[in-house]
Amino acid sequence: MSDQPNILVMMTDQQRFDSLGCYGFEAIDTPNLDRLAEEGVLFEHCYATNPICTPSRASMLTGKHLPGHGVYRLYDDLPKDEVLFPKRLQRLGYQTALIGKLHVSSITYEAANRHPNNGFDIYDWCHEPSWNLDAPHNGYARWLRETNPEFLERLAREGRSLHVPREVHMTHWAAERTNELIRQRPKGQPFFYLMSVFDPHSPYQDHPLEMRDRVNKDKLPDPILVEGELERGPAILRRLAEQTSGIGLASDVSPEEIREMRLGYYASIALIDLEFGRVLDTLEQEGIAEDTLVFFVSDHGDMLGDHMQFSKGGALYDPCTRVPFLMRWPARFGGHRRLSHLVQQHDIAATALAAAGMAAEELQNLMPDAVDLSPLCAGETDRSHDYAYCVYRNSGLCRERVKTFYFGPPVLATMIRGERFKLVLFHGTGPGKSSEGVLFDMQNDPLETVNLWDHADYLGVRLEMTERLLTWLVEHETRHLGSRGGASIPPWWDGPKP
Repeated sequence: MSDQPNILVMMTDQQRFDSLGCYGFEAIDTPNLDRLAEEGVLFEHCYATNPICTPSRASMLTGKHLPGHGVYRLYDDLPKDEVLFPKRLQRLGYQTALIGKLHVSSITYEAANRHPNNGFDIYDWCHEPSWNLDAPHNGYARWLRETNPEFLERLAREGRSLHVPREVHMTHWAAERTNELIRQRPKGQPFFYLMSVFDPHSPYQDHPLEMRDRVNKDKLPDPILVEGELERGPAILRRLAEQTSGIGLASDVSPEEIREMRLGYYASIALIDLEFGRVLDTLEQEGIAEDTLVFFVSDHGDMLGDHMQFSKGGALYDPCTRVPFLMRWPARFGGHRRLSHLVQQHDIAATALAAAGMAAEELQNLMPDAVDLSPLCAGETDRSHDYAYCVYRNSGLCRERVKTFYFGPPVLATMIRGERFKLVLFHGTGPGKSSEGVLFDMQNDPLETVNLWDHADYLGVRLEMTERLLTWLVEHETRHLGSRGGASIPPWWDGPKP
């Protein structure tokens, strides 16, 4: 076993936790990712720090929760003094590469700039298949220009709503490029590669048509719906169902349209499994699978019509906030383990850096909210998170845009998930209005169909969870934000006077 393993992160965009065979999904076969789970560790409860791409990815790449890095909304830019963990791996001797989507800052910034502390030796960026094809760092467009310029012209003309043949699909390119880098890796030097694809992100039509045949339509699940839940629940949930852009009003989308949406979504995941499987095969062929630490994760989920919500955003149900997370490192720990511990994506940074040799004390100073998961996977400790937190601060795209481009009045929510209960607090919706919320017993009601917020028997749980949530927010505000103007301590001060 090498002192420093190779590290591969395979990342998808907007993939909900219950979309793989290893998580119990039956409508598609995902043999390659199921094999990864069989040979490694499957985390049953991985929660996003935020249900929108940019903040969630900024957390994963910095090892910090939102107050630590300051990216809260879709079009925020990561502060220039923040450091992505690949840069720390560079200093530990790693070759580093990005293949595909980064999105730790807004698309406008990333199309023209590289973050000064991104830490990638090789930067084959591609935010999504059909935008910014002339961006200087767009590796996918460069590949198409070299291999299939005719399709590149078609893609620029028709956009991402077309069905893309597999041989020119962004997911296929990402696998091709990752395999190329693995085969050409510098010998005697460990690598860190982030292979990050755009699918199964909406609008759900870009999958190769033959992938539809890999979906068992008879087992395609219907949306989770509870009669009257929008009328009885918090008003903010009704606003989100009516105002979130990209799909349409929840009440106007037909069951047939939802079924077609779901069919396309899972067809994209079938392609992901095939292409990611090719990369896993290359690790085997190169004889380095044993000593390569592999992560599979997504940035957040997708509602797909559950609870009358679409896409992603502030509703904070599990289909939106809970993601698949697999981890394999044969030289360090055995496989075929399912862990119910609470974990979050920013734990990947701490786990990767610890594996690369960074001292625990330095990790604690750099990213105190992140946990090295390898000892947990190896059965050496039971340490993870007592609670998972998801912070939503008026992000995503709003159908009725205001000057801020987001919802007006703003939608603000914070989620806390414990071992049994999950609480979402929707912060004050306007002057004189009190906060609303939902409370679910996730052990007895995993589909989140019974809101216990106003149930007298659960008032104590609600108050305890709310207090923990508010304490966490204040602690992180104090730790990370501080006084904006700094401080000037009097020179004569030497402690409290009696």
